[in-house]
Amino acid sequence: MRVHHLNCGTMRPIGGKLIDGRPGLFRRAELICHCLLLETDTGLVLVETGVGTPTVTRPVEWLGAGFVRLVHPDSDDDLSATTQIRKLGFDPADVRDIVLTHLDLDHAGGLVDFPRARVHVHDRELQALEKPIDRKEASRYRKVQFSHGPLWRSYRADGEPWFGFDAVRELEGVPDVLIIPLAGHTRGHAGVAVDTGDGWLLNAGDAVFHGGELERKPHIPPALGFFESYMQTEKTARLDNQRRLRELVSNNGDEVTVFAAHDATAFERLSQRSRL
Repeated sequence: MRVHHLNCGTMRPIGGKLIDGRPGLFRRAELICHCLLLETDTGLVLVETGVGTPTVTRPVEWLGAGFVRLVHPDSDDDLSATTQIRKLGFDPADVRDIVLTHLDLDHAGGLVDFPRARVHVHDRELQALEKPIDRKEASRYRKVQFSHGPLWRSYRADGEPWFGFDAVRELEGVPDVLIIPLAGHTRGHAGVAVDTGDGWLLNAGDAVFHGGELERKPHIPPALGFFESYMQTEKTARLDNQRRLRELVSNNGDEVTVFAAHDATAFERLSQRSRL
């Protein structure tokens, strides 16, 4: 398997180091949408989609006025998954499968660019989209992003354990990729684990917002930490899964590389490593 690391959406909220932890306070922070393009024996698989091409021409309609005002997403077609896939020499139509951590707008916004792909997701997350339990849960999903009718494939957490986590096994038509339930940010949130043949990659999605949360002494920039807490659906589950992810990194870091979906530092490190 060959793995390509793609940034399919850069967001630039005010706050500098209070958001991304990098030097400089009086600047815009940088958060990214870390996606993976997998070359597998059965075809191309995309893990996450980023914000999608409609962000280029109609960002407010696609992402919502509040989101655009708060995080200032780049309207750059070069960041779309379709453009990056073409630059790698592939046809976006050859992406047969998409695996998602959850259905928030910055993770699933690009589904519309791959209308014929099967979309694999935890069944609790699909339930949250289709039958939200309250107004707050309903408001986090942008219905316009799903109006094309995605080809859903949903899965329950009834697979064999994976490094101590419950796991979904045997995704339909997708080899060497697992959905790892990591509830908290949303009730159906999951990580996506990829067996690269040279160790595992775990896209932890928004189970953690910053790489510092995976360290022995966890830390997160204060403004980003506030936003993480504000967006959570299940606090106890979120904190428990963060603890378990830290244990995974501590005990099995030589076998599993874990990254947060919006951490630009982790993206730069992993994308550079993949090119070596």
